[in-house]
Amino acid sequence: MLLTETIFVALAALRANTMRSLLTMLGIVIGIGAVISMVALGNGAQSQVKDRIARLGTTVLWITPNRVNQGGISQAGSMAKLTLRDVTAIAANSPHVVDVNYQQDRNFQVVWGRQNTNVQITGTTTNFLSVRNFKIAAGRMFTTQEEAGRKRLAVLGSTAMENLNIDSPARIIGEKIRIASREFTVIGVLAERGATGFGDGDNQILVPFTVGRFELFGTDRLNDIWVQAASEADVDAAMAEMQLALRRSHKLIAGRPDDFRIQNQADFLVALNETTQTFGLLLSGIAAVSLLVGGIGIMNIMLVSVTERTREIGVRKALGATRLNLLLQFLIEAVVLCLIGGAIGIVAGVGGSSALAKSMGWQAAIDVQSIVVAFAFASATGLIFGVWPARRAAMMDPITALRYE
Repeated sequence: MLLTETIFVALAALRANTMRSLLTMLGIVIGIGAVISMVALGNGAQSQVKDRIARLGTTVLWITPNRVNQGGISQAGSMAKLTLRDVTAIAANSPHVVDVNYQQDRNFQVVWGRQNTNVQITGTTTNFLSVRNFKIAAGRMFTTQEEAGRKRLAVLGSTAMENLNIDSPARIIGEKIRIASREFTVIGVLAERGATGFGDGDNQILVPFTVGRFELFGTDRLNDIWVQAASEADVDAAMAEMQLALRRSHKLIAGRPDDFRIQNQADFLVALNETTQTFGLLLSGIAAVSLLVGGIGIMNIMLVSVTERTREIGVRKALGATRLNLLLQFLIEAVVLCLIGGAIGIVAGVGGSSALAKSMGWQAAIDVQSIVVAFAFASATGLIFGVWPARRAAMMDPITALRYE
């Protein structure tokens, strides 16, 4: 029997049992589709993490105060102080630092017309935009002269603007808002930033540091210090320099722990990226189980098919079909089932990941390599799980097969 004839016979056998063939392929379809969808969504999640790192700036470091420990016990409410003296120490003793931004923040009630909301007020300096990687959507940022002159100016975050029921920046720029019973003139609106890993950067209102310190917060304590290193390669050196400068500024003797914390935003999000990868691998592993189940289903159906066609096998052997012919016939049937199921699964996986991304607001990144691997896996499944049934058919005794009822 020629190879082409063997292929035609195998395809004819599949067409004769179309419904059974479709149901047999279902496990492969689900498995391939699930693997491609999970990989696409996992890649999309990693891409979002990388975008978030880019938005934050990989050279930005965040300094916050720690609780003070006494006798090994953390004292409630006893946070260490960060002050302008610390800012001066960092700027003077950290050659790898190019800029320092500091801020105070607290929630206040903000009123505009008949609208009011509770929002974070951030007293900061004019370099906030460059260090924190924010942008102005409309209007402008306050200047160094306006900050030194204690001008009551405000720059609104996009979420803060929406909470005041303002539909466009043009409506609020130049208007007066009241913060803690004091009037501030709105001069700008920040571009939407989204969650940064350190809070919602859009739900805040910026005011000049001097105004915030003396008219709103009434303290010299800083909530945060944000530092920009010269480059990504200089981040570690900058962290070491800042740690030494702050320990000297806080007069910490050797052996005492730091009463401050320096965080690298990239490190924070790398942990998130690793978590995303772990869950992606877990979900892909779960999806791969369905491929295994689908392969077992194919082997089961092929064994049933061999049993049903015992007399046919006997007739073919009597007419001269060799063991290789019969082995190839049943292997081809198993591989074709897997390949067709794999093709349908690829379409289902690509379509499913796109649909999930649109409906859930996620990001999906189709990986061509995962499609190729999934299709190759489908072919391998057909070969692996088709060998036993095919071998059983090839090894069957023709006389016994002809007598089978």
